[in-house]
Amino acid sequence: MLYATESASEKRRAFRARLATGELQLLPGAFNPLSAKLIETKGFDGVYVSGAVVAADLGLPDIGLTTLTEVATRSGQISRVTSLPTLVDADTGFGEPMNVARTVQTLEDAGVAGLHIEDQVNPKRCGHLDGKQVVDDATATQRIRAAVRARRDENLLIMARTDLRALAGLDAAIDRAKSLVDAGADALFPEAMLSLSEFAAVRAAVDVPILANMTEFGKSELFTTTQLADVGVNIVIFPVSLLRVAMGAASRALDTLRDEGHLTSVLGEMQHRVALYDLLDYQAYQAYDADVFTFDVPR
Repeated sequence: MLYATESASEKRRAFRARLATGELQLLPGAFNPLSAKLIETKGFDGVYVSGAVVAADLGLPDIGLTTLTEVATRSGQISRVTSLPTLVDADTGFGEPMNVARTVQTLEDAGVAGLHIEDQVNPKRCGHLDGKQVVDDATATQRIRAAVRARRDENLLIMARTDLRALAGLDAAIDRAKSLVDAGADALFPEAMLSLSEFAAVRAAVDVPILANMTEFGKSELFTTTQLADVGVNIVIFPVSLLRVAMGAASRALDTLRDEGHLTSVLGEMQHRVALYDLLDYQAYQAYDADVFTFDVPR
């Protein structure tokens, strides 16, 4: 009832332990706390909080317009309703190394299990857009060193993301990846890989967990989880998938409402009231204090 009973530190330890098994961890992207609860009920390993989704939810493009406060607020709202670990997109850390340090501690306080810092120029661009730029090696590693030094819980996962593949090729991205790991990154996010062999090459180059971004309509082919596991990927995220599906369904429903004047024909596509009540655990609230919560939950 209300929020998850597991502490943030417990979720961080569990996330580390799961990664240590070498098994592929599946982290769908949640666009709000309710969708995070649904991800947990479906048996996934964790929840991803996408910077692109936070921006879109605010009606903004993913071009570095969101603030640390906005990202931390949404991350905390999501983290507290699920026992799953949350991995959060922290963009470039929202500024210079001292800003990166503040970002890490703010997100740590929000209860996240891990976060990734990227090597794009600030303000950043969506990793699958053209025209993005990256910082030099010294600046990229400085961000990661600042992030690692700032954390207070040693189990908070600091992941480094590099966008260099799209700008300078695979070899340059691998060199950057090695530098980021040497700077203290616990895991690596090589963005916009073009093939399984590229993921395999990154896997062979570093000895930390690596992440694959399976975002639709981007530069990477949508590989299966089995394919990714076979080349040694440890985490796969589906950052915007649920938002895209939900917005597609909402658009079609609005068209139906405009054309037919009611939504009777799409009732079968809706989450039923009973399913929503089950997801929100209405029964637990009802049982908590029958003198106060005197409603009946319809079945």
